[in-house]
Amino acid sequence: MLDRDLAELYGVETGQLKRSVRRNIERFPKDFMFELTKEELENWRCQFGTSSSIKMGLRYSPMAFKEQGLAMLSSVLNSKRAIKVNIQIMRVFNRLRQMLASHKALKRKIEDMEAKYDKQFQIVFEAIKQLLEENGKPKRKIGF
Repeated sequence: MLDRDLAELYGVETGQLKRSVRRNIERFPKDFMFELTKEELENWRCQFGTSSSIKMGLRYSPMAFKEQGLAMLSSVLNSKRAIKVNIQIMRVFNRLRQMLASHKALKRKIEDMEAKYDKQFQIVFEAIKQLLEENGKPKRKIGF
């Protein structure tokens, strides 16, 4: 998403968003956020044709944020909406951590059951192997 769209979403001015990002630039590596180059801006296209209005009046290249950048942005902005978004993100991460822990316990139980039942069914597997081997042997002809 572009900086101007996110500024509107978070209830801040685009300039304030950009200043906050630049003051905290170490929080925004290249896989979180990047700035559009002049070439990218000149070749800007929208779904219905060339969008010249986006290029008009821009002093600085727009910043484009990826998913992780959006989450990080909520932690550096100081609007009420950004604070609410950041709190919600923390709650989601906590819930995911709880779900992961329960999945690990379930996985461990399944692995224990597999080991237990593999031993019990070893005799069955051996009998099936013997049957398969007998089918592979040439049979003796009956009759003339």
